[in-house]
Amino acid sequence: MEISAGKLWGLRRMADEGGRFKMTAVDQRPPIKNLVAERRGSETAPYEDVCAVKALLVKELAAASSAMLLDPHYAYPSGIQFLSPTKGLILTLEDSLFEETEGGRLSAPIDDWSVEKIKRAGGDAVKVLAWYRPDADASVCTAQQEFTRAIGEACRRFDIPFVFELLVYPLAADTHQTQDYVEHQNKRPELVLESVRAFAAPEFGVDLFKLESPIPAEAVPEIGAEGAAEAQALFDALGDAAGRPWVMLSAGAGKPAFKRILQYAYRAGASGYLAGRAIWWEAFQAFPDLDRMAEALRADGVPYMDSLNALTDAEARPWQTHPCYGGTVALAGGGSDFRRAYTAFGA
Repeated sequence: MEISAGKLWGLRRMADEGGRFKMTAVDQRPPIKNLVAERRGSETAPYEDVCAVKALLVKELAAASSAMLLDPHYAYPSGIQFLSPTKGLILTLEDSLFEETEGGRLSAPIDDWSVEKIKRAGGDAVKVLAWYRPDADASVCTAQQEFTRAIGEACRRFDIPFVFELLVYPLAADTHQTQDYVEHQNKRPELVLESVRAFAAPEFGVDLFKLESPIPAEAVPEIGAEGAAEAQALFDALGDAAGRPWVMLSAGAGKPAFKRILQYAYRAGASGYLAGRAIWWEAFQAFPDLDRMAEALRADGVPYMDSLNALTDAEARPWQTHPCYGGTVALAGGGSDFRRAYTAFGA
């Protein structure tokens, strides 16, 4: 499989020199805003507080990251000056507010924001989260597919990598109801796998999948323990379903659980991680004391990232060696006629 010039460069920018992704997410909005508002005793989180938190996360965690994921509301305006230009920049496109209907959840892009603006702002990739249940109402599934397809087409047009995140969620009849951005505790592996298979179709234009564990994080056994073989088979199926480079998300999992998840994922061919709360949530509990939060990040968050990075170096698959590329990444339209071929590519 060939890859266009812009997508190739963006993927290289997000990874380290070895081709492995060690990416930190600070684009979360409701989880951060809710805690800030609670601590301030206000109905809504003060803008300056949220910006201060996100700027601090960028300052303290960028050095251990190969790339950072920022939002255009808070993290980019307040934190971009603290992100080294040697690091990759991913910008989120989906609105954190979704529509909850009787048939399932509907996603939408952030208003006054687009793939084009992300490209113009210097983004190396576009990240989108879509809530998805293959057993949701057919009209909801169709709408979520159309939402994703349109973004994939725009990423092709502007030649920028499309990082696509999928999360299953509770339908009305399910237990463990929540609208929080956390893992659905009652999720079934087949729902995760069927969702990935659906969006692996070429029409959606996904370049890198950001995937959740096929089983609840706290139920993932230690390597070698009872149930480990069954868990590994599910992670292997996840990698097969993706059919292209993929990384793991943390979805609010605790530190030990997320590290266990990565061990299984890397054995299944994952190329790294794109995680947030597993890294910095504990330190964030110090808010509004930003000095104490910084100390906690240095004492706990960064060492945890160092341990994840060592595991990633040792066991993750470099993205450019994924079988979908036939062992070697080839530039689409490369050669003496590149300038003409590139003009037409993806049009």
